[in-house]
Amino acid sequence: MGFEHTSVLLEETIKGLNIRPDGIYVDGTLGGGGHSYEICRRLSGKGRLVGIDQDGDAIEAAKKRLEPFQGKVSIARSNYRDMRRVLEEMDIRQVDGILLDLGVSSYQLDTIGRGFTYKEDAPLDMRMDQRQELTARDIVNEYTEEELCRILWDYGEERFARPIARKITAWRERKPIETTEELNEIIRSAIPAKARAAGGHPGKRTFQAIRIELNQELTVLEESLDDMIDLLDDGGRICVITFHSLEDRIVKNIFRKNENPCTCPKEFPVCVCGKKPKGRVITRKPILPGTQEKEYNKRSRSAKLRIFERREQSS
Repeated sequence: MGFEHTSVLLEETIKGLNIRPDGIYVDGTLGGGGHSYEICRRLSGKGRLVGIDQDGDAIEAAKKRLEPFQGKVSIARSNYRDMRRVLEEMDIRQVDGILLDLGVSSYQLDTIGRGFTYKEDAPLDMRMDQRQELTARDIVNEYTEEELCRILWDYGEERFARPIARKITAWRERKPIETTEELNEIIRSAIPAKARAAGGHPGKRTFQAIRIELNQELTVLEESLDDMIDLLDDGGRICVITFHSLEDRIVKNIFRKNENPCTCPKEFPVCVCGKKPKGRVITRKPILPGTQEKEYNKRSRSAKLRIFERREQSS
């Protein structure tokens, strides 16, 4: 199938970036190029867009979609954690805006062979970057029961993490777990019938947890946001779209820390730690999809947009 993905919170994100026609913008999760297309439409001849994605299929799809803007667009296959290196190789030191859309694309979810979905039987894969050797199969078959329990609890917020981890380790003693349906069968057997009937698909949280662990999604986000804020020029903005509470919490806390980094005790009359604000949080509360968007794009329902603006401090 072709790389298809409906861009979430598109109008809100473009507005939030406050695009300057001659500015430099980075889409750190390029995907099929939906957000990037709208950014490019607003750039003048001097404007530039840098697109970064680790998925080879996304790169090829975005190149085709952004063909009308040749000369304005540079695309790199990489992880957004390496944004500074990618930009330095293009002789770019500062940018006017950065976008991260942290959702799994419709293409990745719907392409059965990628192994992201719990709704179809497929090999256990879940790699965002198919050049990576480690797969979901390796995690399921090689992590200890304690390690599995930890990631299911921390990254999936799965209250049945312990029985699921125990069932996984028992199953693989007989044979390796190879497919998404085998994993689903194990999960169903570990969750009480009443709990299965009350919620959505029983595998949702476990699959999310394994995917996050495999692709180091939260670690990359937490380790990258401060550096991306430093890459912004004065007045530049970073827009981050998250899809679950774990991501959103990281973004919210790091944005707040960059707005108010002071670590002095509250009783101190003046700041002595010397840490200066890097800018301001634009979104005191996250921007959510409207009713219409949630109706035509069900995958937007959990999306949240947060925006931070870089501001140089006058001496």
